[in-house]
Amino acid sequence: MSKPLSPGRLEAFSDGVIAVIITIMVLELHVPTKEISNTDGLRALLPLLLVYLLSFVQTGIYWVNHHYLVDDLDHVTHGILWSNLAFLFCLSLIPFATTWIGNRGISPFAVSLYAITCALPALAWIILSTAICRTTGQPLAGSPVKQLTSTALYLGAIPVSYHSTNIALGMLVLVAILWLLPPKKVIEQTRALKSDKPSHSNPS
Repeated sequence: MSKPLSPGRLEAFSDGVIAVIITIMVLELHVPTKEISNTDGLRALLPLLLVYLLSFVQTGIYWVNHHYLVDDLDHVTHGILWSNLAFLFCLSLIPFATTWIGNRGISPFAVSLYAITCALPALAWIILSTAICRTTGQPLAGSPVKQLTSTALYLGAIPVSYHSTNIALGMLVLVAILWLLPPKKVIEQTRALKSDKPSHSNPS
């Protein structure tokens, strides 16, 4: 009888891909030429820096929640492997949209393209998390309402960008803020671990 597939390789591979995604983004931050002043160079680079920060935070949030998601896995299925690959593919498109804004500036098309590349991993994440929860029998660490709200904000930012790029970017920033707060399940587990630790009183 064959042994069940270990989730260790899935997690290690995912960590490596996400690390490469972050590395690719930072490599696109080029120092301006000497032909312009330092102030003008920073001003020209500022939009890309801000979008890079947003992309970094979003990628980091996915990495953290991916860790929570696979923590309960004791084996992986064929469906989980392909769902994870689909998620990583969608996530790998974020550097492309980040660079697009950096090279072409903030415009309705650029922001809508960026919103699309944010929405795709969110949709793929729902598929992946559903597949994993069916295997483990455990509920999601994050709120399903928060997932649906985030996806709605991503998709809503696409048409909104053609009316106001600032509002559309604000919607994307709001998603990042929502997910910076740890899931309730993780907070409860952390508190439980702290309460289980023996207390060491100082000798009198």
